[in-house]
Amino acid sequence: METAMREEHHQSLAQNGVNPDWEKKVIEYFKEKLKENNAPKWVPSLNEVPLHYLKPNSFVKFRCMIQDMFDPEFYMGVYETVNRNTKARVLHFGKYRDIAECGCYSSLQQRRHKRSYEDDEDMDLQPNKQKEQHASAKQTGSVGGLQGCGEPKRLETEASTRPQLSSLNLSSPFDLNFPLPGEKGPACLVKVYEDGDCFKVNDVLELYGILSVDPVLSILNNDERDAASLLDPMECTDTAEEQRVHSPPASLVPRIHVVLAQKLQHINPLLPASLNKEESKTFVSSFMSELSPVRAELLGFLTHALLGDSLAAEYLILHLISTVYTRRDVLPLGKFTVNLSGCPRNSTFTEHLYRIIQHLVPASFRLQMTIENMNHLKFIPHKDYTANRLVSGLLQLPSNTSLVIDETLLEQGQLDTPGVHNVTALSNLITWQKVDYDFSYHQMEFPCNINVLITSEGRSLLPADCQIHLQPQLIPPNMEEYMNSLLSAVLPSVLNKFRIYLTLLRFLDYSISDEITKAVEDDFVEMRKNDPQSITADDLHQLLIVARFLSLSAGQTTLSRERWLRAKQLESLRRTRLQQQKCVNGNEL
Repeated sequence: METAMREEHHQSLAQNGVNPDWEKKVIEYFKEKLKENNAPKWVPSLNEVPLHYLKPNSFVKFRCMIQDMFDPEFYMGVYETVNRNTKARVLHFGKYRDIAECGCYSSLQQRRHKRSYEDDEDMDLQPNKQKEQHASAKQTGSVGGLQGCGEPKRLETEASTRPQLSSLNLSSPFDLNFPLPGEKGPACLVKVYEDGDCFKVNDVLELYGILSVDPVLSILNNDERDAASLLDPMECTDTAEEQRVHSPPASLVPRIHVVLAQKLQHINPLLPASLNKEESKTFVSSFMSELSPVRAELLGFLTHALLGDSLAAEYLILHLISTVYTRRDVLPLGKFTVNLSGCPRNSTFTEHLYRIIQHLVPASFRLQMTIENMNHLKFIPHKDYTANRLVSGLLQLPSNTSLVIDETLLEQGQLDTPGVHNVTALSNLITWQKVDYDFSYHQMEFPCNINVLITSEGRSLLPADCQIHLQPQLIPPNMEEYMNSLLSAVLPSVLNKFRIYLTLLRFLDYSISDEITKAVEDDFVEMRKNDPQSITADDLHQLLIVARFLSLSAGQTTLSRERWLRAKQLESLRRTRLQQQKCVNGNEL
């Protein structure tokens, strides 16, 4: 497929010089090729293959999150080279490349032709960044710098992958601006020519395009910076820092010229990329037919991970399949943040519990909530106007990331101003499922969909939708050995079923019939009569959320009377346990 682009170019040049439909033919060609059996699997992936093994100008794929979106840039759609000896003219296309082809005995002349401008987005793709404000920069922003200006324009974005991380390491000498400390995945500048308005910061994409790693890019960028220092400041709009950040060495941050791009519904490689397509329905129906034993095995597995507490395991399943399914005004519906209290302090239990969750979900992060981390880590992305980029933060996460906040590590100490802001940011994330990015002169809300699990000794300092107090039925003498043996006892095929189960159930439709709605209303009225002091409208909302995810966890897309009664039973057991613990400790949990 490496030569396919050139073949399309040459066919277009052979027909009356320029074929205005050649770009569409290129896209259609690759679309058809990728429909062939296993075609996407043999396209080399920048996520899996080291950069030095990939051939420049080859066709590659890349899975990433949009972390930032730069201003649009112009490129030469069509240009001519003229041989200075023979005066022969050769027509070239400039799309999908950074450097113009021009021999040592040729000169370059731009050739203008009538056609509509093309939007090529210069986006910073890392699994999370900015939003529609930056997407609109395509129409209003300044033009970025490729040599030899031309008619069409493209948007450039910065992108990178996000592996699961649990440790905090130092960043690399050249700041790749990863959201999470210690990330080592590849970062790319992704140049998008079509449908740029469809993408937003923090979207996760799968891209197919042309890899550009020409060493000349680094030389040109250095020359540009040297030349810029000699220009009148009024004539040079880009600062040296902006040029450095937007034009890093291609060997460190390669460029991808996108031919095809799709927004991913999920990032679980065990499921079809799009669950709505007709060919995916067979997979879904087949898995749903064996859902009941999978749930039972998962419940048993999590019960062992939670030291024999089956009630906590039930709520952990509900938490792991929860998702924001809609927003009513500012209220996100479907979020289910769980506070698992009663976790042993100064123990490795929470660390190993996170390892279990890490094996079950595609994206996760463990935030160790210490005074030092809260005071010094950057949680909120902020705009650096000198470099004209969005500097990422810990809370710039893709949808459906599992964020485990370990509060058992919190000691007495003083939160400074950044620490207070970080706690506020966590509270807003949990309550409103949004992060307020800092643009110095104003803040901008970025909605998110993050599953937050808080582990704590007593009741968490952070808000939570549900508190379940852990009641261990066993205390292993060696926690690490116990958790390792638990993981090793699970067959890989069974573990994969758990992973499919937890992803698939997020996307099932759910409804409540009029008959059940009436029965729930009558039941709630009766509950209020029996206990008017403690039963509130919030309790009804909590019951409906538990009933929703309890039904979905069993593969049922409508609420039944049986599941409603089971939800009431679980909530009653949870409340009774909290009340008992309160009486034992003599204070509120």
